[in-house]
Amino acid sequence: MNMIKKILVAVAIIGPLLGLGACSVNPATGKQSFTAFMSPEKEKEVGAKEHPKIIEQFGGVYDVPALGFYVARIGAKLAGYSELPDLDYTFTILNDEKVNAFAVPGGYVYITRGLLAIASDEAEMAGVLAHEIGHLTARHTAQRYSATMATNIGLQVLGVLGSVAGAPTGAGQLVSYGAQAALQSYSREQELESDQLGVRYLSRAGYDPDAMTGFFHKLQDHTKLEAAMRGEKNKSESFNIMSTHPLTSERITEAERLATEAHVNGGERGRSAYAEAINGLIFGDDPEQGIRRGRVFEHPGLGIRFEVPPGFTMINTPSSVVARDADGAAVIFDMAPDKKVRELGGIRAYLAAINVKGGKFETIESLDINAMPAVTGVAHLDGQDVRLLVIKKSKDQVFQLQFRSSPKRTAELALDFRRTTYSFKPMSAAEIAAIQPLRVRFKTVQKGDSAETIAAHMPMEKFNLDWFELLNNVKADTPLEPGSQVRVISQ
Repeated sequence: MNMIKKILVAVAIIGPLLGLGACSVNPATGKQSFTAFMSPEKEKEVGAKEHPKIIEQFGGVYDVPALGFYVARIGAKLAGYSELPDLDYTFTILNDEKVNAFAVPGGYVYITRGLLAIASDEAEMAGVLAHEIGHLTARHTAQRYSATMATNIGLQVLGVLGSVAGAPTGAGQLVSYGAQAALQSYSREQELESDQLGVRYLSRAGYDPDAMTGFFHKLQDHTKLEAAMRGEKNKSESFNIMSTHPLTSERITEAERLATEAHVNGGERGRSAYAEAINGLIFGDDPEQGIRRGRVFEHPGLGIRFEVPPGFTMINTPSSVVARDADGAAVIFDMAPDKKVRELGGIRAYLAAINVKGGKFETIESLDINAMPAVTGVAHLDGQDVRLLVIKKSKDQVFQLQFRSSPKRTAELALDFRRTTYSFKPMSAAEIAAIQPLRVRFKTVQKGDSAETIAAHMPMEKFNLDWFELLNNVKADTPLEPGSQVRVISQ
């Protein structure tokens, strides 16, 4: 009797799944696609819900009205040539220095100021927007979501029928893992499909379709440069934007083929308009999120600064600063929960109360860090020695510096970590006022100027020339024409 009930349950689950299995033809791709579990109305609902979360997660909106209007105008122009011109599109510049762009169902397209800084011209920026519009018109997120839902239903059926037939349960776990992995990035086919649609929209809007290929090459060069700055080996084939847009040689080759087939003569590039739009664009860190200057981190809003050890590279996010060296040692800076510190009775009680996977910080000591009370303690976590430093600047400002190292390197790094500890200090009003972000600027080439002489005044130290080459699509030995404009980075 139990077996009959299980079979009836399985049939009850399979029936609706088969009914939903009918595919519809997507007007953009001309292909049948399975989107039964996410309607266009649901896409709009999802997008509207996620939009404020995305803005918060990625540093907020880069609020320069003229630039925002410029990007939105280009995006709307491209969307008007798509198969879904009536979708209520929203184009947003995120205040994020990373090179990134993505789309959320319902017509939400995001591009970072970091990407705007390296795009050569309006056509390259338009190519990025057109690609993201392609993901929306092809309804790729709806496809992935529906496929995952169908897989989950299938797993329920598999579990029922498997228990009836005596099948092992491990197979279901494997399929479930595959469904989760599918949501982590677009598939190869979806990326190529969006490239195809992007070239289509670029061409219809009158842009040079080669711009998409040009930007792909720019991404490869940017990846190599960032890897070099981090002291890593080149990973040109593994570039991705938020791990969702894998850039491969196959995509570049296909984009070149699509551009050739587009047959657009004299397509627009929009160099002058783009230069005018991004002149003054913040490059790198925004002071509101703190500024990195070599090994020094300064935050005018918090009024503090510190210096990480030699060989450590800093990554600045809205919530923390993480500095790592090539061997995995790390310095992590963030805010301690001041309310909890007050509730527990102070920084010493707070440090003593922290539970680290069942363990506690031990050997707690009190310190004076540049006239600020502090405590420090040690623990062993995930195979590393961890020292946590808690510094109280005021009742509402409590900071944490976490030092991590493998046990065999703890003694070796002790002096460097100690120097970082005592480099942590408040900033004066004059020091805070002096902090200015780096910006994208344009310089008129004078007679006798070269890539080397102009790049020498940029703030990237030993990578000055590399950045100049990337930003201007030139080689160091390329003669610069007097009177022409080149892109530089300065305050």
